[in-house]
Amino acid sequence: MSGQNDFGEDLYVTFADDGEITSDTIKVQVKGGDSWRRGNGYAVPVDHHSGTWADGNIPVYCVVYDPGTTKLHWANATQQLRRSGPFNPPRFIGVSPNAVLNDITMASFVAQARRYVGRYRGRQAVLTHLGEMSGVDFAPEDHVLHFVNGYDEDLIFWKRPGDALATLLLSAHDWDPCLVSLESLMQSEIPPPEDRNNGGSEREWSDLDLPTAEDLELSRTEVMWLASCFLSTGQADDGPEDDLVAPVECEGCPSCTGEEPEEHGNIAADVLHAYVLARIIDRIEAEPDLVQRSILALRDDGELPAEIVAELGPLESEPRIVRQVNKLSRATVATIDDIGPEAFRLAVHYLIRCIYIGGPSLSLDEQIRIVWRIPEQESTHHRG
Repeated sequence: MSGQNDFGEDLYVTFADDGEITSDTIKVQVKGGDSWRRGNGYAVPVDHHSGTWADGNIPVYCVVYDPGTTKLHWANATQQLRRSGPFNPPRFIGVSPNAVLNDITMASFVAQARRYVGRYRGRQAVLTHLGEMSGVDFAPEDHVLHFVNGYDEDLIFWKRPGDALATLLLSAHDWDPCLVSLESLMQSEIPPPEDRNNGGSEREWSDLDLPTAEDLELSRTEVMWLASCFLSTGQADDGPEDDLVAPVECEGCPSCTGEEPEEHGNIAADVLHAYVLARIIDRIEAEPDLVQRSILALRDDGELPAEIVAELGPLESEPRIVRQVNKLSRATVATIDDIGPEAFRLAVHYLIRCIYIGGPSLSLDEQIRIVWRIPEQESTHHRG
Protein backbone atom coordinates (compact mmCIF):
# COMPACT_ATOMS: atom_id res chain seq x y z
CA MET A 1 0.00 0.00 0.00
CA SER A 2 1.28 3.38 -0.92
CA GLY A 3 1.73 5.83 1.93
CA GLN A 4 2.06 8.86 -0.36
CA ASN A 5 -1.68 9.56 -0.39
CA ASP A 6 -3.84 9.15 2.71
CA PHE A 7 -7.47 8.86 1.68
CA GLY A 8 -8.47 6.91 4.80
CA GLU A 9 -9.22 3.66 2.98
CA ASP A 10 -6.67 0.97 2.15
CA LEU A 11 -8.90 -1.75 0.75
CA TYR A 12 -12.21 -2.26 -1.01
CA VAL A 13 -13.85 -5.57 -0.08
CA THR A 14 -16.74 -6.98 -2.15
CA PHE A 15 -18.45 -10.01 -0.65
CA ALA A 16 -19.31 -13.18 -2.53
CA ASP A 17 -22.17 -15.59 -1.86
CA ASP A 18 -21.72 -19.21 -2.96
CA GLY A 19 -19.06 -18.10 -5.41
CA GLU A 20 -21.20 -15.32 -6.89
CA ILE A 21 -20.15 -11.67 -6.50
CA THR A 22 -22.73 -9.58 -4.61
CA SER A 23 -23.32 -5.84 -4.58
CA ASP A 24 -22.28 -5.65 -0.90
CA THR A 25 -19.02 -3.69 -0.58
CA ILE A 26 -17.12 -2.13 2.33
CA LYS A 27 -13.95 -0.05 2.59
CA VAL A 28 -11.24 -0.98 5.10
CA GLN A 29 -8.65 1.14 6.88
CA VAL A 30 -5.80 -1.10 8.10
CA LYS A 31 -3.44 -0.35 11.00
CA GLY A 32 -0.74 -2.47 12.62
CA GLY A 33 1.64 -2.17 15.55
CA ASP A 34 1.71 -1.52 19.30
CA SER A 35 1.15 2.21 18.86
CA TRP A 36 -2.57 1.71 18.24
CA ARG A 37 -3.16 0.42 21.78
CA ARG A 38 -5.24 2.82 23.87
CA GLY A 39 -6.95 2.24 27.21
CA ASN A 40 -8.10 -1.37 27.33
CA GLY A 41 -8.50 -1.52 23.55
CA TYR A 42 -7.23 0.03 20.34
CA ALA A 43 -7.86 3.37 18.61
CA VAL A 44 -7.64 4.49 14.98
CA PRO A 45 -7.37 8.30 14.53
CA VAL A 46 -10.21 9.83 12.54
CA ASP A 47 -8.14 12.87 11.51
CA HIS A 48 -9.74 14.57 8.51
CA HIS A 49 -11.70 11.49 7.41
CA SER A 50 -14.78 12.15 9.56
CA GLY A 51 -16.96 13.35 6.71
CA THR A 52 -16.10 10.66 4.17
CA TRP A 53 -16.23 7.82 6.72
CA ALA A 54 -19.60 8.93 8.12
CA ASP A 55 -21.41 10.19 5.03
CA GLY A 56 -20.01 8.14 2.16
CA ASN A 57 -22.17 5.66 0.29
CA ILE A 58 -19.89 2.75 1.27
CA PRO A 59 -19.34 1.92 4.97
CA VAL A 60 -15.78 2.08 6.32
CA TYR A 61 -14.34 -0.51 8.72
CA CYS A 62 -11.10 -0.25 10.70
CA VAL A 63 -8.91 -3.32 11.21
CA VAL A 64 -6.00 -3.30 13.69
CA TYR A 65 -3.24 -5.92 13.86
CA ASP A 66 -1.68 -6.42 17.31
CA PRO A 67 1.80 -7.97 16.90
CA GLY A 68 1.88 -8.83 20.61
CA THR A 69 -1.10 -11.17 20.36
CA THR A 70 -0.87 -11.75 16.56
CA LYS A 71 -4.60 -11.03 16.38
CA LEU A 72 -6.73 -8.85 14.14
CA HIS A 73 -9.48 -6.68 15.63
CA TRP A 74 -12.13 -4.67 13.82
CA ALA A 75 -14.69 -1.89 14.25
CA ASN A 76 -17.37 -0.30 12.10
CA ALA A 77 -16.08 3.28 11.77
CA THR A 78 -19.15 4.53 9.90
CA GLN A 79 -21.47 3.26 12.60
CA GLN A 80 -19.47 4.86 15.41
CA LEU A 81 -19.32 8.23 13.68
CA ARG A 82 -23.02 8.28 12.84
CA ARG A 83 -23.98 7.34 16.38
CA SER A 84 -21.89 10.21 17.72
CA GLY A 85 -23.55 12.68 15.39
CA PRO A 86 -22.03 15.59 13.42
CA PHE A 87 -21.83 17.94 16.43
CA ASN A 88 -19.67 15.70 18.63
CA PRO A 89 -17.54 13.51 16.35
CA PRO A 90 -14.94 11.31 18.09
CA ARG A 91 -11.22 11.82 17.48
CA PHE A 92 -10.67 8.05 17.40
CA ILE A 93 -12.49 4.96 16.25
CA GLY A 94 -12.48 2.61 19.24
CA VAL A 95 -11.72 -1.05 18.65
CA SER A 96 -12.51 -3.64 21.33
CA PRO A 97 -10.25 -6.68 21.93
CA ASN A 98 -13.48 -8.70 21.86
CA ALA A 99 -13.95 -7.87 18.16
CA VAL A 100 -11.55 -10.55 16.91
CA LEU A 101 -11.24 -11.30 13.19
CA ASN A 102 -10.01 -14.83 12.45
CA ASP A 103 -11.05 -18.04 10.71
CA ILE A 104 -13.60 -18.79 13.43
CA THR A 105 -15.24 -15.36 13.48
CA MET A 106 -14.96 -14.58 9.76
CA ALA A 107 -18.43 -15.88 8.89
CA SER A 108 -20.00 -13.79 11.65
CA PHE A 109 -18.05 -10.69 10.56
CA VAL A 110 -19.13 -11.11 6.93
CA ALA A 111 -22.76 -11.60 7.98
CA GLN A 112 -22.70 -8.49 10.17
CA ALA A 113 -20.99 -6.38 7.50
CA ARG A 114 -23.40 -7.50 4.76
CA ARG A 115 -26.37 -6.89 7.04
CA TYR A 116 -25.07 -3.39 7.78
CA VAL A 117 -24.60 -2.61 4.07
CA GLY A 118 -28.12 -3.89 3.40
CA ARG A 119 -29.56 -1.53 5.98
CA TYR A 120 -29.03 1.38 3.58
CA ARG A 121 -31.63 0.23 1.08
CA GLY A 122 -35.31 1.19 0.98
CA ARG A 123 -37.26 1.72 4.24
CA GLN A 124 -34.48 0.03 6.17
CA ALA A 125 -32.27 3.03 5.38
CA VAL A 126 -34.62 5.24 7.43
CA LEU A 127 -34.63 2.75 10.32
CA THR A 128 -30.85 2.60 10.18
CA HIS A 129 -30.52 6.38 10.37
CA LEU A 130 -32.90 6.60 13.33
CA GLY A 131 -31.27 3.59 15.00
CA GLU A 132 -27.78 5.02 14.75
CA MET A 133 -29.04 8.34 16.06
CA SER A 134 -30.68 6.74 19.12
CA GLY A 135 -28.43 3.72 19.63
CA VAL A 136 -31.26 1.22 18.99
CA ASP A 137 -31.34 -1.66 16.52
CA PHE A 138 -34.87 -1.61 15.04
CA ALA A 139 -36.32 -4.71 13.40
CA PRO A 140 -37.76 -4.30 9.88
CA GLU A 141 -41.29 -5.10 11.11
CA ASP A 142 -41.22 -2.59 14.00
CA HIS A 143 -43.39 0.54 14.00
CA VAL A 144 -40.88 3.42 14.11
CA LEU A 145 -41.98 7.06 13.72
CA HIS A 146 -39.90 10.23 14.00
CA PHE A 147 -40.73 13.80 15.08
CA VAL A 148 -38.62 16.96 15.44
CA ASN A 149 -39.97 19.66 17.77
CA GLY A 150 -39.46 23.41 17.59
CA TYR A 151 -36.19 23.17 19.53
CA ASP A 152 -34.65 20.71 17.01
CA GLU A 153 -35.05 17.90 19.57
CA ASP A 154 -35.80 14.45 18.20
CA LEU A 155 -38.56 12.12 19.39
CA ILE A 156 -38.77 8.51 18.20
CA PHE A 157 -41.89 6.38 18.74
CA TRP A 158 -41.05 2.66 18.70
CA LYS A 159 -43.61 -0.11 19.04
CA ARG A 160 -43.45 -3.77 18.14
CA PRO A 161 -46.44 -5.12 16.22
CA GLY A 162 -49.24 -6.18 18.53
CA ASP A 163 -47.81 -4.56 21.66
CA ALA A 164 -50.02 -2.25 23.71
CA LEU A 165 -47.04 -0.33 25.05
CA ALA A 166 -44.46 1.66 23.09
CA THR A 167 -40.94 2.84 23.78
CA LEU A 168 -40.31 6.56 23.58
CA LEU A 169 -36.78 7.74 22.74
CA LEU A 170 -35.98 11.41 23.33
CA SER A 171 -32.79 13.18 22.35
CA ALA A 172 -33.44 15.68 25.17
CA HIS A 173 -33.21 12.75 27.63
CA ASP A 174 -30.01 11.33 26.09
CA TRP A 175 -32.05 8.64 24.31
CA ASP A 176 -32.88 6.77 27.52
CA PRO A 177 -35.71 4.38 26.52
CA CYS A 178 -39.00 5.03 28.31
CA LEU A 179 -41.98 2.66 28.24
CA VAL A 180 -45.28 4.51 27.69
CA SER A 181 -48.93 3.83 26.92
CA LEU A 182 -51.56 6.01 25.27
CA GLU A 183 -53.43 6.21 28.59
CA SER A 184 -50.40 7.31 30.60
CA LEU A 185 -49.57 10.09 28.14
CA MET A 186 -53.17 11.33 27.87
CA GLN A 187 -53.88 11.64 31.59
CA SER A 188 -53.72 15.43 31.48
CA GLU A 189 -55.81 15.66 28.29
CA ILE A 190 -58.88 13.53 29.06
CA PRO A 191 -60.56 12.34 32.28
CA PRO A 192 -59.67 8.84 33.47
CA PRO A 193 -62.12 5.95 32.94
CA GLU A 194 -64.50 4.87 35.67
CA ASP A 195 -63.37 2.17 38.09
CA ARG A 196 -65.73 -0.63 37.07
CA ASN A 197 -64.70 -2.84 40.00
CA ASN A 198 -66.04 -0.25 42.48
CA GLY A 199 -69.29 0.47 40.72
CA GLY A 200 -68.01 3.56 38.96
CA SER A 201 -67.80 5.67 42.09
CA GLU A 202 -64.16 6.44 41.44
CA ARG A 203 -62.19 7.11 38.29
CA GLU A 204 -58.67 5.85 37.73
CA TRP A 205 -56.01 5.09 35.14
CA SER A 206 -54.70 1.55 34.79
CA ASP A 207 -51.05 2.42 34.04
CA LEU A 208 -50.01 4.45 37.06
CA ASP A 209 -46.57 2.83 36.97
CA LEU A 210 -45.85 4.43 33.58
CA PRO A 211 -44.59 8.01 33.17
CA THR A 212 -46.97 10.78 32.22
CA ALA A 213 -46.46 13.53 29.66
CA GLU A 214 -45.58 15.87 32.52
CA ASP A 215 -42.95 13.44 33.81
CA LEU A 216 -41.33 13.45 30.37
CA GLU A 217 -41.73 17.23 29.92
CA LEU A 218 -43.67 16.78 26.69
CA SER A 219 -45.54 19.66 25.07
CA ARG A 220 -49.18 19.34 24.04
CA THR A 221 -48.11 19.15 20.38
CA GLU A 222 -45.79 16.25 21.18
CA VAL A 223 -48.51 14.46 23.15
CA MET A 224 -50.94 14.80 20.24
CA TRP A 225 -48.31 13.43 17.85
CA LEU A 226 -47.72 10.44 20.12
CA ALA A 227 -51.46 9.82 20.37
CA SER A 228 -51.67 9.73 16.56
CA CYS A 229 -48.75 7.27 16.55
CA PHE A 230 -50.64 4.92 18.86
CA LEU A 231 -53.80 5.20 16.78
CA SER A 232 -52.13 4.69 13.39
CA THR A 233 -49.97 1.77 14.52
CA GLY A 234 -53.00 0.22 16.22
CA GLN A 235 -54.89 0.39 12.93
CA ALA A 236 -51.92 -1.17 11.15
CA ASP A 237 -51.86 -4.02 13.68
CA ASP A 238 -55.62 -4.61 13.29
CA GLY A 239 -55.26 -5.08 9.53
CA PRO A 240 -58.01 -4.70 6.91
CA GLU A 241 -61.60 -4.47 8.14
CA ASP A 242 -63.46 -6.93 5.92
CA ASP A 243 -65.12 -10.33 6.04
CA LEU A 244 -61.96 -12.09 4.91
CA VAL A 245 -60.34 -11.49 8.28
CA ALA A 246 -61.45 -14.00 10.91
CA PRO A 247 -61.97 -12.72 14.46
CA VAL A 248 -59.29 -13.71 16.96
CA GLU A 249 -60.62 -15.75 19.87
CA CYS A 250 -59.69 -14.46 23.31
CA GLU A 251 -57.26 -16.76 25.11
CA GLY A 252 -58.05 -15.46 28.57
CA CYS A 253 -56.66 -11.93 28.67
CA PRO A 254 -57.05 -10.06 31.99
CA SER A 255 -59.65 -7.66 30.55
CA CYS A 256 -61.97 -10.60 29.79
CA THR A 257 -61.28 -12.79 32.82
CA GLY A 258 -61.36 -9.97 35.36
CA GLU A 259 -57.94 -10.98 36.68
CA GLU A 260 -55.34 -8.45 37.73
CA PRO A 261 -53.08 -7.64 34.72
CA GLU A 262 -49.45 -8.62 35.04
CA GLU A 263 -47.27 -5.76 36.21
CA HIS A 264 -45.00 -4.09 33.70
CA GLY A 265 -41.29 -4.47 34.45
CA ASN A 266 -40.76 -0.76 34.94
CA ILE A 267 -38.39 1.30 37.08
CA ALA A 268 -37.02 4.83 36.97
CA ALA A 269 -33.60 4.96 35.35
CA ASP A 270 -31.99 6.91 38.20
CA VAL A 271 -33.25 4.39 40.77
CA LEU A 272 -31.98 1.46 38.70
CA HIS A 273 -28.57 3.05 38.08
CA ALA A 274 -28.08 3.95 41.74
CA TYR A 275 -29.00 0.43 42.87
CA VAL A 276 -26.75 -1.29 40.32
CA LEU A 277 -23.82 1.00 41.16
CA ALA A 278 -24.25 0.29 44.88
CA ARG A 279 -24.22 -3.46 44.20
CA ILE A 280 -21.11 -3.11 42.02
CA ILE A 281 -19.30 -1.18 44.75
CA ASP A 282 -20.36 -3.79 47.36
CA ARG A 283 -18.80 -6.56 45.28
CA ILE A 284 -15.61 -4.66 44.45
CA GLU A 285 -15.09 -3.86 48.14
CA ALA A 286 -15.42 -7.57 48.97
CA GLU A 287 -13.45 -8.78 45.92
CA PRO A 288 -10.77 -6.24 44.90
CA ASP A 289 -9.77 -8.21 41.78
CA LEU A 290 -13.35 -8.52 40.53
CA VAL A 291 -12.95 -6.06 37.62
CA GLN A 292 -9.91 -7.84 36.17
CA ARG A 293 -11.48 -11.28 36.57
CA SER A 294 -14.65 -10.02 34.92
CA ILE A 295 -12.71 -8.59 31.98
CA LEU A 296 -11.05 -11.97 31.43
CA ALA A 297 -14.48 -13.62 31.50
CA LEU A 298 -15.74 -11.04 29.01
CA ARG A 299 -12.84 -11.77 26.64
CA ASP A 300 -13.67 -15.49 26.77
CA ASP A 301 -17.36 -14.91 26.04
CA GLY A 302 -17.78 -16.12 22.48
CA GLU A 303 -21.51 -15.33 22.47
CA LEU A 304 -21.30 -11.64 23.31
CA PRO A 305 -24.06 -9.79 21.38
CA ALA A 306 -22.78 -7.75 18.43
CA GLU A 307 -24.30 -4.53 19.76
CA ILE A 308 -22.35 -4.86 23.02
CA VAL A 309 -19.08 -5.49 21.16
CA ALA A 310 -19.78 -2.39 19.05
CA GLU A 311 -20.36 -0.28 22.18
CA LEU A 312 -17.24 -1.63 23.91
CA GLY A 313 -14.97 -0.24 21.18
CA PRO A 314 -15.27 3.50 21.92
CA LEU A 315 -15.57 2.90 25.69
CA GLU A 316 -12.51 0.65 26.09
CA SER A 317 -10.27 2.81 23.91
CA GLU A 318 -10.76 5.92 26.05
CA PRO A 319 -8.15 5.95 28.89
CA ARG A 320 -10.19 8.42 30.97
CA ILE A 321 -13.15 6.03 31.04
CA VAL A 322 -11.00 2.98 31.76
CA ARG A 323 -9.26 4.75 34.67
CA GLN A 324 -12.61 5.53 36.27
CA VAL A 325 -13.63 1.89 36.08
CA ASN A 326 -10.29 0.64 37.44
CA LYS A 327 -10.54 3.02 40.41
CA LEU A 328 -14.10 2.10 41.37
CA SER A 329 -14.42 1.94 45.16
CA ARG A 330 -16.51 3.34 47.96
CA ALA A 331 -13.86 6.01 48.49
CA THR A 332 -14.00 7.31 44.89
CA VAL A 333 -17.70 6.83 44.11
CA ALA A 334 -20.28 7.65 46.76
CA THR A 335 -23.27 8.27 44.44
CA ILE A 336 -24.15 7.82 40.78
CA ASP A 337 -23.18 11.48 40.22
CA ASP A 338 -19.53 10.63 41.06
CA ILE A 339 -19.06 8.45 37.97
CA GLY A 340 -19.37 9.45 34.32
CA PRO A 341 -22.15 7.78 32.30
CA GLU A 342 -19.64 6.17 29.92
CA ALA A 343 -17.61 4.71 32.80
CA PHE A 344 -20.81 3.39 34.38
CA ARG A 345 -21.80 1.67 31.12
CA LEU A 346 -18.34 0.14 30.74
CA ALA A 347 -18.39 -1.11 34.34
CA VAL A 348 -21.79 -2.71 33.73
CA HIS A 349 -20.55 -4.40 30.52
CA TYR A 350 -17.46 -5.69 32.31
CA LEU A 351 -19.16 -6.97 35.46
CA ILE A 352 -22.74 -7.88 34.51
CA ARG A 353 -24.22 -10.26 31.95
CA CYS A 354 -27.78 -9.00 32.20
CA ILE A 355 -30.28 -7.34 34.53
CA TYR A 356 -33.89 -8.48 34.97
CA ILE A 357 -36.53 -5.94 36.03
CA GLY A 358 -39.71 -6.96 37.87
CA GLY A 359 -42.89 -5.09 38.73
CA PRO A 360 -42.83 -1.95 40.89
CA SER A 361 -44.82 -3.57 43.74
CA LEU A 362 -41.79 -5.71 44.60
CA SER A 363 -39.08 -4.59 46.98
CA LEU A 364 -36.03 -3.16 45.23
CA ASP A 365 -33.92 -6.26 45.94
CA GLU A 366 -36.63 -8.44 44.40
CA GLN A 367 -37.44 -6.10 41.52
CA ILE A 368 -33.84 -5.91 40.26
CA ARG A 369 -32.03 -9.19 39.60
CA ILE A 370 -28.41 -8.97 38.47
CA VAL A 371 -26.68 -11.81 36.63
CA TRP A 372 -22.94 -11.30 37.16
CA ARG A 373 -20.13 -12.40 34.83
CA ILE A 374 -18.38 -13.78 37.88
CA PRO A 375 -21.00 -15.41 40.15
CA GLU A 376 -21.16 -14.09 43.67
CA GLN A 377 -19.35 -15.95 46.40
CA GLU A 378 -21.60 -17.18 49.20
CA SER A 379 -20.02 -14.80 51.70
CA THR A 380 -20.57 -11.73 49.50
CA HIS A 381 -24.26 -12.20 48.68
CA HIS A 382 -26.18 -8.95 49.07
CA ARG A 383 -28.58 -8.78 51.95
CA GLY A 384 -31.46 -6.39 51.39
